[in-house]
Amino acid sequence: MAKVSPVVRTAIVVGVGALALAACGGGSSNNPSASGGAPTKGGTIQYLTQNEQFDKVDPQRVYTGEDLAFFNGTIMRTLTAYKFSKDSNEATTIVPDLATDTGRQSNGAKTWEFTLRDGVTFETGAAITCADVKYGVSRTFATDIITGGPTYAISMLDIPDDPKGGSAYKGPYVKTGQDLFDKAVTCSSDNKTITFNLKRPVPDFNYTTTLLAFSPVPQAADTGEKYDDKPVASGPYKIQTYNKGKGGKMILVRNDKWSQDSDPYRKAYVDSWDVEFGIDPTVIDQRLIQGAPADQNAISLTLQPQSLPVVFNDPKFASRRTNEFDPYVRYFAINVKKVPNVKHRMAIAAALDREALRTNAGGQYAGDYADGVIKPNMGQDYAPTQMWDGLLGQTIPPTGNIDYAKQLVQESGAPVPTITFDYPNTPTNTKAAGIVVASLAKAGITAKPNPIEPGSYYGVVFDPAKAHELINAGWGPDWPNASTIIPELFTPSGGFNLSQYDNAEYNAKVDAAKVELDRAKQATMWQELNTAAMKDVVVVPTRFGRDQRLPGAKIGNAYLWAAYGSWPYGDMYVQQ
Repeated sequence: MAKVSPVVRTAIVVGVGALALAACGGGSSNNPSASGGAPTKGGTIQYLTQNEQFDKVDPQRVYTGEDLAFFNGTIMRTLTAYKFSKDSNEATTIVPDLATDTGRQSNGAKTWEFTLRDGVTFETGAAITCADVKYGVSRTFATDIITGGPTYAISMLDIPDDPKGGSAYKGPYVKTGQDLFDKAVTCSSDNKTITFNLKRPVPDFNYTTTLLAFSPVPQAADTGEKYDDKPVASGPYKIQTYNKGKGGKMILVRNDKWSQDSDPYRKAYVDSWDVEFGIDPTVIDQRLIQGAPADQNAISLTLQPQSLPVVFNDPKFASRRTNEFDPYVRYFAINVKKVPNVKHRMAIAAALDREALRTNAGGQYAGDYADGVIKPNMGQDYAPTQMWDGLLGQTIPPTGNIDYAKQLVQESGAPVPTITFDYPNTPTNTKAAGIVVASLAKAGITAKPNPIEPGSYYGVVFDPAKAHELINAGWGPDWPNASTIIPELFTPSGGFNLSQYDNAEYNAKVDAAKVELDRAKQATMWQELNTAAMKDVVVVPTRFGRDQRLPGAKIGNAYLWAAYGSWPYGDMYVQQ
């Protein structure tokens, strides 16, 4: 999905992770905010964050789970969307949004049609047409400008590849290959029905269209890279203010051109959203724990590890706290171009103290030890990789195997290059960086921490010139198929290949798995590809994550939404 947010244990990127997740503990079932009461209109929800900005606001560039959920619930619409529900199975089913239904397939699932609802408009009052959706999708092909977002349109639409790399269509700004795009995406004569012609069968393409990459953009308002500052709203809210940095804010107010009649999906209960940037995360926790009247309509994305015993050992928080599985796998990506020696990558994996990292992240609350990038609650696509039980040559306990790490370095025939560790600059992540440095030092590997402002983190590490050897990351599937995990993380055409992995044999196997229509056979292929990537140590998986939160006492419908591992922003309200 959407990747995991740079904030510790929040649902980002990735996100969105449409999984059948099991709720667990925390008393969330007793939460009146989660279980109902009559929702009321009015009020403001305060969104408190340590980030100094949103990673991206441009719909074609948004690709963090929490941000996908927030912007889709407030200012942006898509052809289809995930159902708002506390039930994890219901929450991973799709419903119509801009479209009148969830799409119609033909031609063996290589052709998909969606018809737009009547009365859908932008904040300007202009009608949203097929041409606007088509133009929005076209922007994803301008990969030199529209960076960081999902690339499903590029990989799926029936447009030939450029022999020099990438698609033969280069997006709407240079017009190269425009005729190719116009054949792949067509509009009906009344500009109401959009048709996508795909290069291969995609039976679940209508899950892809839940992503904001398929949101409409009016061509006349497109300012390229600057569109990220204030996109034109199609949802019930619009951006009034967006000031980045500490003390900055994003304020969303009602979009008076939006009509509930044209949008049965979003409830738009609150009058406004007030996002406050750059707040110390320990201060956020204290505000929510103390629950002063001014903070009873506040939310945040995570609890710091030191706050968890306070919240989960005190029964007074039982009706508010949540503790549930999230969609994400946490891992460290290893840039294989900068660490090309597989023995060196194996040594890094063997040396890392994953137990200390989990303890630092919250211990039992942080999740279970991970053995790959496919999580057990993905069902048939998961199988143990044995990464820590012999796949790399020896057993590697959670505390690491320093002797084996040293042996691997010796076998490599060369010293390991200095490892710079990129991570979002938060207190918990800074402690984790110290654990990484100390772990690798025991094996004779020099590591240097590189903290990056959380709100701009992925913008930095997606730049090959700025990213370093070891990169803190996380990922959740975009829908319930590992086709939204393996290709995205480990192939050049993927949207989140932080490891810069490009293995021709591996790529061919991924391509074969994508088009395999026998679902059981496909699941086995994903299992094998997951294991192969772990054997090559393209990433070091650390945790299958869990998520704990504490909303303000007046926040209604405050449940962890399984679709994105996020708050259900389009369904929340303030109790009046």
